[in-house]
Amino acid sequence: MATNPSFYELARSPVLLLAFGFGSGLSPKAPGTMGTIMAIPLWYLLVQLPPQAYVLVVAICAVVGVFICGSAADKLGVHDHGGIVWDEFVGFWITMAFLPVSYVTLIAGFVFFRLFDIFKPWPISWLDKNMGGGLGIMIDDVVAGLAAGTVVMLLQSLTTV
Repeated sequence: MATNPSFYELARSPVLLLAFGFGSGLSPKAPGTMGTIMAIPLWYLLVQLPPQAYVLVVAICAVVGVFICGSAADKLGVHDHGGIVWDEFVGFWITMAFLPVSYVTLIAGFVFFRLFDIFKPWPISWLDKNMGGGLGIMIDDVVAGLAAGTVVMLLQSLTTV
């Protein structure tokens, strides 16, 4: 398989279709950001669930994501291909898990998740460099999501006091 699959190749492979965020990872510029943008409408559907169901679905997506991302990387022959964005989907959903639903938290969650994912401060950078396979692809975004969500919650608590 080509290192950069076509949309046709994604459509023929459910694993690649999910790994590439329904095609958003094919973006020639900023595929991680495009993947995070594509995660927003799905997040809006997720927040309609009771909180426990939201957390359960996101946890399942994270666990299944280890397989999805690892399988896609194996098919492509590239460890963490830039077009694999399922990890961004899950990381963003983690960011938003405990935040109230509003335009402010959506924008803040998006911005802080992208900043943590792009700049990878410690321990995100350590995880990114030292973990392999599907777990390695997923874990840095999971931790970036936790960090971003925490920052937004802290900022929100400072502005509402």
